[in-house]
Amino acid sequence: MRVLYFTRDYTPHDHRFLSALAKTEHEVYFLRLERRGHSQEDRVVPQEVEQVIWRGGQVPAKRKDGPALLAGLKRVIREIQPDVIHAGPIQTCALLTALSGFHPLVSMSWGSDLLKDADRGWVWRQATKIALKHTDVLIGDCRAVQAKAATFGFPEERVVLFPWGVDLEMFKPGENPAYRERRGWKDKFVILSLRSWAPIYGVDNVVRAFARAVQVEPDLRLLLLGNGPQAKLIHSIVHRHELADKVLFGGQVSNKDLAGIYHAADLYVSASHSDGSSVSLMEALGCGLPVLVSDIPGNKEWITEGREGWLFPNGDETALAEGMLRAYEAREKVNSMRIASRRLAEERADWNKNFKKLLEAYEMAGHVR
Repeated sequence: MRVLYFTRDYTPHDHRFLSALAKTEHEVYFLRLERRGHSQEDRVVPQEVEQVIWRGGQVPAKRKDGPALLAGLKRVIREIQPDVIHAGPIQTCALLTALSGFHPLVSMSWGSDLLKDADRGWVWRQATKIALKHTDVLIGDCRAVQAKAATFGFPEERVVLFPWGVDLEMFKPGENPAYRERRGWKDKFVILSLRSWAPIYGVDNVVRAFARAVQVEPDLRLLLLGNGPQAKLIHSIVHRHELADKVLFGGQVSNKDLAGIYHAADLYVSASHSDGSSVSLMEALGCGLPVLVSDIPGNKEWITEGREGWLFPNGDETALAEGMLRAYEAREKVNSMRIASRRLAEERADWNKNFKKLLEAYEMAGHVR
């Protein structure tokens, strides 16, 4: 089968999909819609995958570029003649493919495109409606995505649920005392946040909640990875609350070093306001880490209160601070949580098992029409 993989940018997630597809019998082509600021993934495209050079993929895509990009996509389709197009997010790559008239179209939701962007206004709703109307099979990473697609009239039986999963050989339980000792955190309680610093992920809520919690329990420490558009705000919160000696800005961490970061932590926290099946959450579960996450639908599909960790009301910084303190107080009694987290990851978050769902979606799309 000749597969055209059409995505918005080139991210670590795209690299993982393309690397897995490269190992199949399929002939795979990679089409990139835009390049936003700087590349999010510095690893080269797998050599078995042919990267398509076209009029897109070099600069940020704007709405006014739509007609030219659509014409360019039609040209690419004529030249490659794919058997299936895998396209996402919904309102960009899937929409352009829908407008091209190509079938079969496998649209892949990236979570927030349906759970949040679809409600941003009339234009976004229309884009979502058009893309889904012309989609043969929709890939969603959680039931919340399936339910949201149903509100646009998309048949549930044509949704393939596919929590992307993680490499459970890489993300497995372990310890990293050297990382803590180098920072004088050997006997501290380390809270890990590694979501992007964008409003949707609520990292500012995490830092403000930590500022409250550390006043009650001085042994708390916050390991803050990542970067993003809220960098100035995040740093200002740390400065205002005089947290410089209690917050470590870890920056960007390479994929090969990421498991060691989880091993250095006592608690994973995410205050995301919208998510599907979060990959970082699945990585934390794979490492057997107790978690504290917002009670949005995507997280509630994974976490049972008191079993793998704790939930708190979305956006409630007081409850988030209380959750940090609750986790600290339970620090000597979380072995059962660690076991439950790893067990859940093995049951539902194994990339090698879950990836087969994508191949099933391709086959299914060929029989829809």
